[in-house]
Amino acid sequence: MAASLQILTAMLIYMAAVITIGVWYARRANISSDAYFLGGRSLGPWVTAMSAEASDMSGWLLMGLPGVAYWCGIADAAWTAIGLAVGTYLNWLIVSKRLRRYSEQVGNAITLPEYFSNRFHEEKKVIMTIAAVFILVFFTIYAASCLVTCGKLFSTLFDLPYIPMMILGAVFVLLYTILGGFLAESASDFMQAVVMVLALVIILVLGTGAAGGLGAVLDNARSIPGFLDFFGIATPVTVDGVQQSVNGQPQFGEPGSYGLITIISTTAWGLGYFGMPQVLLRFMAIRDEKELTRSGGSPPCGW
Repeated sequence: MAASLQILTAMLIYMAAVITIGVWYARRANISSDAYFLGGRSLGPWVTAMSAEASDMSGWLLMGLPGVAYWCGIADAAWTAIGLAVGTYLNWLIVSKRLRRYSEQVGNAITLPEYFSNRFHEEKKVIMTIAAVFILVFFTIYAASCLVTCGKLFSTLFDLPYIPMMILGAVFVLLYTILGGFLAESASDFMQAVVMVLALVIILVLGTGAAGGLGAVLDNARSIPGFLDFFGIATPVTVDGVQQSVNGQPQFGEPGSYGLITIISTTAWGLGYFGMPQVLLRFMAIRDEKELTRSGGSPPCGW
């Protein structure tokens, strides 16, 4: 009970901090449409870099990817991470400066659909409509997955009803976003990036210590067939989707293969960065395209 109360207190403090950020930026955000939707192109390099990566690597980085690594070994997680790292770096290297420069030159576009429409001088707004529909459809699914993470988190930690918690998470996000617009969203994402980095480092250190040290962790991983194999995959023994254990030890079968097609498919995750609006908008919003070099060279590009 005490542990749950501590977790709930930490979450409430975090939520209060995010709402405070929304209120803080409300006046600046409501000066104009440009200020509300793109922050008046005033983001600094660190906020640009950290918020871009945090807005992408959210629930799946803290819950999904570690879960995959825990379930079936490092192959899936490692090849995914390699693809994401390469995709992130190339996106900053190839796209960022060009998009920042031309989005301002073609009618000071403040959204990606508007940029594409202005860039190709269309009159009937066909490209704008297609781009908007793509973003609406696919980001509805993407945003829903983030809200699912929120619902599952509260349901698991506090035994609260899943759907109401998911709806509450959506209301919370809408509240601070509507209040402070793009600036509030970027600032809160910067804060979340810092929290995520600290949390991952602290969990790694404390978890390794609790498990008996790095040597004990590696020995345990080596005992699982295929767990540390880049070209193989561990195979948990399950019944109705639940992993079986004997005397507290999780059971694994013979390792599976991890072929070339699977590797290509997994690393191809990195291609998604070239079309992610939440990342590309940060390129458009930085105050000076020269500062994108500093942003691209900062830690997030190596994640």
